[in-house]
Amino acid sequence: MNIIISASPFTEFRRQCEKLLQKTLEKTLPDLAAYKVTLEIPPNPQFGELTSRICFEISKHLSETPIRLAKQIETEANLGKSEFPMIESVEAAGQGYLNFHVNFPELSSLTVKSAKTLDGEYGHVKTESPEKIIVEHTSVNPVHPIHVGSARNSILGDSLARILSARGHKVFRHYYIDDVGRQSSIVAYGYKMLGRPRPSAKPDHFIGAIYAITNCLLEIRRLKALLNRQTGSLNYNNMQKARMDLDDWVAVAVDLQQRFPNIFNSLLDAMEKIEDPESEINALMRRYEMGNKEAVEIIREVTSICLEGFKQTLKRANIFFDSWDWESSFIWSNAVAKCLNSLKRTPYVFHRGDVLEFDAEGVARDLKLKSTFGLKETYEVPSLTLGRSDGTTLYTTRDIAYSIWKFRRAEKVINVIGMEQKLAQLQLKLALCALGYAEEAKRLIHFGYSLVNFPGQKISGRRGRYITLDEVMDEAVLRAYEEVKKRSEDMADEEKRKISEQVGIGAVKYALIETDPLKPVIFTWDRVINFERNSGPYIQYSYARACSILRRASRHVEDADFSLLKEPVERELILMVARFPEVFVEAADNLKPNIIADFANALADKFNTFYAALPVVKAETQELSDARLLLVNAVRITLRNALDLIGIEAPERM
Repeated sequence: MNIIISASPFTEFRRQCEKLLQKTLEKTLPDLAAYKVTLEIPPNPQFGELTSRICFEISKHLSETPIRLAKQIETEANLGKSEFPMIESVEAAGQGYLNFHVNFPELSSLTVKSAKTLDGEYGHVKTESPEKIIVEHTSVNPVHPIHVGSARNSILGDSLARILSARGHKVFRHYYIDDVGRQSSIVAYGYKMLGRPRPSAKPDHFIGAIYAITNCLLEIRRLKALLNRQTGSLNYNNMQKARMDLDDWVAVAVDLQQRFPNIFNSLLDAMEKIEDPESEINALMRRYEMGNKEAVEIIREVTSICLEGFKQTLKRANIFFDSWDWESSFIWSNAVAKCLNSLKRTPYVFHRGDVLEFDAEGVARDLKLKSTFGLKETYEVPSLTLGRSDGTTLYTTRDIAYSIWKFRRAEKVINVIGMEQKLAQLQLKLALCALGYAEEAKRLIHFGYSLVNFPGQKISGRRGRYITLDEVMDEAVLRAYEEVKKRSEDMADEEKRKISEQVGIGAVKYALIETDPLKPVIFTWDRVINFERNSGPYIQYSYARACSILRRASRHVEDADFSLLKEPVERELILMVARFPEVFVEAADNLKPNIIADFANALADKFNTFYAALPVVKAETQELSDARLLLVNAVRITLRNALDLIGIEAPERM
């Protein structure tokens, strides 16, 4: 029963334990042999590598204590373990636990050889049920640069796509271009007033400046008009709020004028000549939805400029898409109108004044969907506004048509969208159910995530206040360069800069992915660029260290005597590498990319403990050195594969 290589070495040990336990139960307690065997990883290594509570369960059906049953099974299992070479021993413990101890030389051999043979595929256990999956992520409104909060979306979405692809699914990465609505019309209006200029900076930064300035001037104009028109009719509190808002926007204007003097002054001059820019923007928005040629030309032009900047940023972060989906195309193809008409034919659409509403609560109640979507029966789902009084549609309405389109191309859809969209995503699912797409709605996953906080910084695209992903990557690469320079003075500058790019961008990615998605990220540079602990650079440095050890050995080792690996830290390393495929499966099947980051950091920690304690190249004997070199190689492969799953490059030198 010796296995040469395995996609999941620890799972082989688990299966042998399950089979031995099942076989022993059939022999000792045949009436209970059908009982489901479950095994867990014990909290302490002294209790073995796997443990079972089955004796506590079956003792309920017998007049025996769990520990006496465990002792009986222990004796029989140890007699029958000869055909299960990965099991060293079975031990009854505590009040009735059964602890399984692994045969470390066998596990070491299987793990090291599997990692070496499978190489880039090690750990990537393939699913037996592959699916077509669309992962829609990033989808930043094309009116300002990608800021660091949106970057968390990009990096989580990209890692999900990588992990699911490695699991064997057919994954398509989609970007939803939100080119319909007020924001796109504001920036297009400002761009047109400037005479459709060529970008004088990175395209998305240039468009972001136009958007922030146009929006700022509109807000100042609106607030001044409000105060002039209704000084007598506004109560004191509303008057004070309007004045405070105006003061805030004037301060924003001063800041924007200092940062972008040419754009600001040109827009200010142009706006002063226009009587009612607000109504012109609303008209542009309506004409765009209707497919008016001039409106389409200007909005598509300005959107494409911004998208070009996005593509530059994302390319640097090694993030790419299979499909760029224009929101407007679903309006012009009548897909949105068809959805709206179909919804109107259901009993769940009503008018509130001149606004069309969708009764999401009615659908959830009538179709008994609350438990399906994880809601309390007492929770009342707010209604969804489907359109404005001027006939234009709203984002979620258009998203219904887009979701149906996506399900024609995939069996599962994952929308990576901030937690603030939780209600909108629920209403979207309920609208799909009302239209007869209940099964699709159950396969629509909202992968939510929380904010990114830069201590002391406020982010607002409307006010032109944001920390862009470009700026963060630039700063990270600069800081990484200083660290690399300190550690590798003799390295050529070109090589230092290449490595600094990998390390800096890896640092940003790791910082945005390591935290549970539902918790906010606190972004501080002393944590992000840290070569000593829990960071992307720390894991990359550990990988480079493993590469360095193998280079220093300057010999190729095919096999070794793994019984020589007796030190606790060696065994802990073997176990971690052996368990990596199970960690990967959990991350893929439960959509938890952060546990890959956690695992990589823990493996780096353990490897550095090993490195500090035990010589590898200069071990006591060449036989021991060979075994340790193969262990180091297995760690190297595992670290690289784990980093790749979360989109981080692994430099061989630092």
